[in-house]
Amino acid sequence: MTNTEELITRRTNAVAQGVGTRGIYAARAQNAELWDVDGKRFIDFAAGIAVNNTGHRHPKLMAAVAQQSEQFTHTCFHVAPYEGYLKLAERLNASTPGSFDKKTMLVTTGAEAVENAVKMARAYTGRSGVIGFSGAFHGRTLLGMALCGKVNPYKKAFGAMPPEVMHAPFPNAMQGVTVEQSIAVLENMLRSSIDPERVAAIIIEPVQGEGGFNIAPPEFLKKLREICDTHGIMLIADEVQAGMARTGKLFAFEHSGVVPDLMVMAKGLAGGFPLSAVTGRAEVVDAAPVGGIGGTYAGNPLSVASANAVFEVIEEEALCERATQIGDMIQSRLKALAERQGMEPIGDVRGLGAMVAFELVTDRESNAPDAPLTGRVIAEAEERGLIILPCGTFGNVVRLLPPLTTPIEQVSEALDILEASIEAAISAG
Repeated sequence: MTNTEELITRRTNAVAQGVGTRGIYAARAQNAELWDVDGKRFIDFAAGIAVNNTGHRHPKLMAAVAQQSEQFTHTCFHVAPYEGYLKLAERLNASTPGSFDKKTMLVTTGAEAVENAVKMARAYTGRSGVIGFSGAFHGRTLLGMALCGKVNPYKKAFGAMPPEVMHAPFPNAMQGVTVEQSIAVLENMLRSSIDPERVAAIIIEPVQGEGGFNIAPPEFLKKLREICDTHGIMLIADEVQAGMARTGKLFAFEHSGVVPDLMVMAKGLAGGFPLSAVTGRAEVVDAAPVGGIGGTYAGNPLSVASANAVFEVIEEEALCERATQIGDMIQSRLKALAERQGMEPIGDVRGLGAMVAFELVTDRESNAPDAPLTGRVIAEAEERGLIILPCGTFGNVVRLLPPLTTPIEQVSEALDILEASIEAAISAG
């Protein structure tokens, strides 16, 4: 029995079945490489689901955390606050879109950030309704999963969802949903299903994560901004997966020029340490009563130290530009592959910066999703030493999330593996 097989048995016996896992048990990792407990090397194009934008164990982050650990590891910000939290809040206030006065709160997970943003919007507007979109992912807490636009596995078997949470269709060319159609449905909802004067917030991912790396067209975000302004609704940007230089901008909303009222961040914010944030209009963030937002571990000192170092790495190593360079390499290679005879199952290649995906279909006429082929591609890649992830409402999209610090030669190596894996998976079908 291999070390991996032994750990799989132990996991089956000890860990909740509902906690989904892969068969790769990590022993160590550095930058874009990961080695499992049997010594097998992988190139990591998952990056902890867009967490390790600065790579595994970036030296600057490790030094910052080590220094902080010599001072203190936890006091609870509500009990004994510390300067690192203030410094990070100031950085986020200055770097997020919008020239208005801003304030920030720190929490631990993306779902917490989403829930607190909704609480702020409700407190500020005095309203309770929230509108999300099909294909969305906003977390696994009760409100978070209610906002998700995908039933299985996020809502399945968990009973009734909170009231006054509604969904509009997200524009999706592959599924034949235009911007005009999406906006028409949303506007009809505000006439027929919920009074806009009861809607506190509209929340949207500028690039859907779990939903399939679907990019919100700039004209769509601009129309949402107009609707929110007309009705006094807060626009919340969920930048949990797309933020922190991943798309070639510090935040993906910057590609559209649209400014949200509130922005939620997590994942890449602290480079592998649990941390999330809500940043937005000062008057909205301040609407919650004192003690109404926060948490015991919110803004953990070690995570905050790492996050402050992440900002320095992004600037010093020009990671926004690097994301664009890596993303262009990946898209160019995949689009060339898709044009070859026999590669018709590659129905679409899309992305912003180093947030790239390709969608697999049975044929390009119907664009019918091919989830089994997607599973074969991912399994082939894993066997050959490349970690990639599925996504999409139909499970037929492969997403690529390399660390932005990945050496170019490793990007090329990973693309060689990926191309061979796609070829093998299609042939096996």
